[in-house]
Amino acid sequence: MAATQAGTLYVVATPIGNLGDLTTRAREVLAAVDAICAEDTRHTRQLLGAVGIDRPLLAVHDHNEGEIAWKLVERLKAGECLALVSDAGTPLVSDPGYRLVREVRAAGLAVSPIPGACAAIAALSVAGIPSDRFCFEGFLPAKASGRRERLAELAKETRTLVFYESSHRIEEALADFVAAFGGEREAVLARELTKLFETVLGDTLESIAAKVAADANQRKGEFVIVVRGCEDDTAARLIEGQRLYAKLAEHLKPSVAARLAADISGAPRKALYGGEAV
Repeated sequence: MAATQAGTLYVVATPIGNLGDLTTRAREVLAAVDAICAEDTRHTRQLLGAVGIDRPLLAVHDHNEGEIAWKLVERLKAGECLALVSDAGTPLVSDPGYRLVREVRAAGLAVSPIPGACAAIAALSVAGIPSDRFCFEGFLPAKASGRRERLAELAKETRTLVFYESSHRIEEALADFVAAFGGEREAVLARELTKLFETVLGDTLESIAAKVAADANQRKGEFVIVVRGCEDDTAARLIEGQRLYAKLAEHLKPSVAARLAADISGAPRKALYGGEAV
């Protein structure tokens, strides 16, 4: 069977570090398409050069995807076949490509996945944390206030949580994880997966945060954070009650805020208001 079909967009997963993880099928497709849509053409050109592939490259990223998508659809309608790649891993998973894929499908054209590496799934597979039900959060907001607000919203989530984080925010992000989920929550920090300095730290959030704070090497690279979901329904209600109380107390008397937060969340009022009668 031919490696590619006319009028098809191939969404191709590329290695997240180790070049050996580029599949045989991915190589065949990348070598056969009319052009490759890349998040960063310089990065992709290096990858293609390393595996002996020379194809035209088109820049498709967050800043131009909406404008260029229709042009690519026209090329597909004319019978070309194209590939879409990100800098590493599976496109659209915290990477550009959504708008292009949507436009291609809306035009009634074929979109075909070429599966391969994905950092989130790779980390989840070695974490030893329940993986039958999980939710992928990708990158949290860059600003501390937005990050803390989102973590507070997720504190009572019972499914395993998977996050991406960058090297220049990892230390402060882990401190926010401890504050939101509690230091004893089980977690795994996977760093530089499939690369030379790959490390997988598994323990409590408090312990992981301490190790990262104490070792500058553990603050370098790309990170996936896997956090066990909230297992105790009582604890989940308390976490939600505390979050609501903090918000309501900004505008209401503490006693009123505690009563409302308790009514909404099911948490004990005394636990939200310093043990005083409310």
